[in-house]
Amino acid sequence: MHNAEFYGLTAQTLQGKPVSMEAFAGKTLLIVNTASKCGLAPQLEGLENLYQKYKDKGLVILGFPCNQFGNQEPGSEKSITEGCLINYGVTFPMFSKVDVNGANTHPVFRFLKNRLTGWFGSRIKWNFTKFLVDKEGNPVRRFAPITSPDKLDHYLARLLV
Repeated sequence: MHNAEFYGLTAQTLQGKPVSMEAFAGKTLLIVNTASKCGLAPQLEGLENLYQKYKDKGLVILGFPCNQFGNQEPGSEKSITEGCLINYGVTFPMFSKVDVNGANTHPVFRFLKNRLTGWFGSRIKWNFTKFLVDKEGNPVRRFAPITSPDKLDHYLARLLV
């Protein structure tokens, strides 16, 4: 069933353009809080590999830079864009820097955390927490930061049939 609450949310791209989650209706989404200076940043390459493998089957990966963990995303939107593209070849949509915890939590992450809690409640513990959202806009799985993108392959293969 189409999730009107999720599809009513919006986010701003790195270029400053507002995008409604409705634009991704009918797509399977993998939503990730990223940080280019994080030790887990090489996961960007793995995420890009998944995107290239499954984008024609309906997968869209949405990256949301976040500087709430160890000051690992201190740069501007321009430096984030350049770092993701040059260092990791990222072509999937990247959004403006957001908070994923606290009073200023971005609405997309507030929604996801309320629907899928982690080991220690809803709070996101680190960069590269991943949320899998089905093509109806329903969160179906949350993955820990240390879960590498290649470990998500079989979940995606099942959802993208």
